[in-house]
Amino acid sequence: MFRHLFPLVVIPLIAMPVSAQTDQPMSTWQNPPEPITSMLDVAPLPAVSISRDNQWLVELERRALLPISELSEPWLAIAGTKINPNTWGPAQEGSYKGLTVRRLGTLESTPIHLPPDARIRNLRWSYDNRYLAFTLTQADGIELWVLDVAEAKARPLSGPLLNGVYNSPCRWLPGDEGLICKVRPQGLGVPPTEPKVPVGPVIESSQGRVAATRTYTNLLQSPHDEALLEYYFSSQIAHISLDGEITLLDDPSLLRNVTVSPDGQWLLRSTVHRPFSYQVPLSRFPVRYEVLNRQGEVVHELADLPLADDIPIAFDSVRQGKRGIGWRTDQPATLFWTEALDGGDASNEAEHRDGLYTLAAPFDGEPTELWRSTLRFRGVTWSTEDFAVVTEAWYDSRQLKAWSINLGQTASEPVLLDERDFQNAYANPGSPVLMPGPYGRSVLMLSEDGKSMYLNGGGASPDGVFPFLDRLDLTSLETERLWQAEGDVFSRITRLLDANAENIIVRRESQTSPGNYHQLMLSSGEEKPLTEFVDPLAWYADVQKEIVRYPRADGVTLTATLYLPPGYNPATDGPLPTVLWVYPREFKDRAVASQNTRSEYTFTRPGRDSVLFLLTQGYAVLNGPTMPIVGEGDKQPNDTYIEQLVSSAEAAVNLLVERGVSDGQRLAIGGHSYGAFTAANLLAHSDLFQAGIARSGAYNRTLTPFGFQGEQRNFWETPETYLTMSPFIAAEKINEPLLLIHGAEDNNPGTYPIQSERLYEAMKGLGGTVRYVSLPAEGHVYRSREAVGHVLWEMVSWLDDHVKGGEP
Repeated sequence: MFRHLFPLVVIPLIAMPVSAQTDQPMSTWQNPPEPITSMLDVAPLPAVSISRDNQWLVELERRALLPISELSEPWLAIAGTKINPNTWGPAQEGSYKGLTVRRLGTLESTPIHLPPDARIRNLRWSYDNRYLAFTLTQADGIELWVLDVAEAKARPLSGPLLNGVYNSPCRWLPGDEGLICKVRPQGLGVPPTEPKVPVGPVIESSQGRVAATRTYTNLLQSPHDEALLEYYFSSQIAHISLDGEITLLDDPSLLRNVTVSPDGQWLLRSTVHRPFSYQVPLSRFPVRYEVLNRQGEVVHELADLPLADDIPIAFDSVRQGKRGIGWRTDQPATLFWTEALDGGDASNEAEHRDGLYTLAAPFDGEPTELWRSTLRFRGVTWSTEDFAVVTEAWYDSRQLKAWSINLGQTASEPVLLDERDFQNAYANPGSPVLMPGPYGRSVLMLSEDGKSMYLNGGGASPDGVFPFLDRLDLTSLETERLWQAEGDVFSRITRLLDANAENIIVRRESQTSPGNYHQLMLSSGEEKPLTEFVDPLAWYADVQKEIVRYPRADGVTLTATLYLPPGYNPATDGPLPTVLWVYPREFKDRAVASQNTRSEYTFTRPGRDSVLFLLTQGYAVLNGPTMPIVGEGDKQPNDTYIEQLVSSAEAAVNLLVERGVSDGQRLAIGGHSYGAFTAANLLAHSDLFQAGIARSGAYNRTLTPFGFQGEQRNFWETPETYLTMSPFIAAEKINEPLLLIHGAEDNNPGTYPIQSERLYEAMKGLGGTVRYVSLPAEGHVYRSREAVGHVLWEMVSWLDDHVKGGEP
């Protein structure tokens, strides 16, 4: 809770002329100029889902921007979540609106008949690939549906009774046994009503225990919130057959998640319980893990973890006790988990950080320790052979290691497969390729002789970004390059269709062609198109896109994507008003910070509130100019944040002026979230720009005192860093016009709307030129057609007034 130091002016819907010097709002949404308005209403390209057996391809029709009426549906903030009390699902959910299905390799597809205005979510292929399960969100709840892909027909398996407020509501059983789902308990009655008269104060207490937390939103705030939690998060496990028969398996509980063993005979249930917390989200509440048989009987309690409100804020600190509990994908019914060996505190000195353990059905023996990490455990990938690949990493050093461990001989030494700075894209050998294992779950894809695995690499290099496929010999650890993208088309592998990697699926795109899928025979070069998507915004086909590289004063090489309007020539047409859209990152190595990780051959089209829409209005856009904040050795990156930030901006501006794109007099800086924070800082600490746009940012770091972004130190350890980096503290130095935009219901940690409100009040009180737009019903990212259109109108109007037509 914070008190306002100034009288607060909240502007709910703003559509007044930019030049007006008044706080009086107009309560109407505005549309941006053409052709932006028409572009916003163009249907986006579909998503693609390919069955695990590579026999079926489903196109998922994306929804266009939502109407504000949908975002304005009722919602409740409960323990760090936002739920819709009418549907018992997430509030303001994203969804698809249509499905088509066809056999892989054919271009003729069959649309699936569904109810009008369908909201499709939670898609899951059955393990035999005969069915695709999904949920439909109706006005009064969430239904379970199943698509028979061979018949191209979908049907409901349940009414609106699923509980989808937390995690996916359903999981497949093997074969045709149906699904295990979370359902709303019957007979709950009406939701708890809030007392009209408070029954007493809300009291929290700390008895000297260190329990620092980052800045969370939508937390519990009252006993009434606790009652709502116990009402809406209450679920029962149900078996739903493919005939729609529903069998309840347990009593109601605050069910967080339920997963099914690969053989389908056991269920892993996790439930939260009291004591609840008003300081941390539900993911840190006390949680109990139990194994149930198919009749719903508890056969083993694996863990009962206490409230985790005291995890240190350092990035590599974790919850004490068992974590990451799941089923091994290579075994019929074996659990695995990780457990911290250093108390979960990254600041503790320890020889080993984590242990990896397993326990097989019937879960009455002692766990087996498979491996101990020296860094923090990050993940494990199982194989059908007697080994697994494990990864460990440490944020402070950016160190990553990948190992092959022998599961049959736990005394044998692990084999080091990869060791590097995890931000070092040039040294990244690629990710292991996966395939369905004997139980339909993902395992490592091995060559037919079992002696090699495959690596799908991003292909970043000093010469460009060219994805690749390598075969790694597990004995010699030598790699063989099987395929690599080349030319002016950006390609990447999405699927291997056989164990010898002779038949693959690639996704290809270029600056003028959207990503389409192709089946390719490596030995013969024969290929077959699998999709035929066309450019939805053909206007951008003639936009000039170029990856530019340029030096910073300290020798760090920077990268940006330069976009110029169609037909523009700086030599003959002169400089353009230009917008730089930014988002800095922290590094521990100057060489790594200098790497190029983007391709100029990708298909880029604007969506939602993209800055690229400004190209239609005669602006040049320098998108994502890298602004690395480097702290090598014992130095922390943010110790010289302002100096490095300004130096990066100066280098970008110099490049634009040298190339004739800009005259240095009509430049704007903008960004979203941490980019908004950056934009405000550059206005405060430099005179490079004539105006700025800051969307959904945080500007006073004392309001996020226990860390932010990549900063792990708290405010009291380094107050000078927090104060120096806060543009709110330097508000008197922001002498250029600043447009502030914020979602009124921003639930992103650290970016409360009060951050924009307070900076607006500060600049207004100091006589600055500032405009604050608060978007009703919108969160950290803007999703409604009305709000997105209005944001783009604000941006165009602001830049036209203060950059395109403004005085130098």
